[in-house]
Amino acid sequence: METSTHDHIVTSYGEELDELADEIARMGGIVETQLLDALAAVVRRDESIIKTIREREMTVNSMQEEIDKKVIRLFALRQPMATDLRVTITALRLASDLERIGDLAKNIAYRSRHMNKYPPMDLTQRIERLGTIVIKQLREVLDALSSDDIEPAIRVWQNDDEVDEHYTSLIKEMLLAMSEDSSLVDPGANILFVAKNLERIGDHCTNIAEAVHYQVTGDALETADVIDD
Repeated sequence: METSTHDHIVTSYGEELDELADEIARMGGIVETQLLDALAAVVRRDESIIKTIREREMTVNSMQEEIDKKVIRLFALRQPMATDLRVTITALRLASDLERIGDLAKNIAYRSRHMNKYPPMDLTQRIERLGTIVIKQLREVLDALSSDDIEPAIRVWQNDDEVDEHYTSLIKEMLLAMSEDSSLVDPGANILFVAKNLERIGDHCTNIAEAVHYQVTGDALETADVIDD
């Protein structure tokens, strides 16, 4: 049976969407590694990781640019509709949030240089705990993306309060310690910086959860009928 030009176009378009999804998945994997290494640089006081983190960050930036170009090309040549349109739009959102997470992870790693000028602080353990929660959020939302499963995305969206609570508690404790001991002001500022960047990464994970939910269902997660466990 002879294959029509239309069949070729549809097949080609599907392949382009698959390539776009694969690129987003690879970008997500690199960003997750970025965050793991950035947290290790802070907790283990290991500055040797920073060079690799910087190199990966440049790779992530390049990937975002390529994804943007592919999306623009798809809009110009394919004029996607319905589910294909959602997938294409979501790719832009995902690439942007992943690039920001990679950038924030780089900032955290760079901050480890300043932290290493001072003796280790007890609150570094709280940073590790906050980082572990954020990494779990990122990993879960990337799993949701790869499987088109909205349940992990909803969990990440619901659990954003856990990140905020740990962040707020850590900040209050650090500010109190700084007010009671002026020698902690400079090293404490580094703790505050890292904590804020982790909290912002948590926000980007929530953004990704919302994007995944929209891609799969066509509905905004804020208005979805979400039932707490």
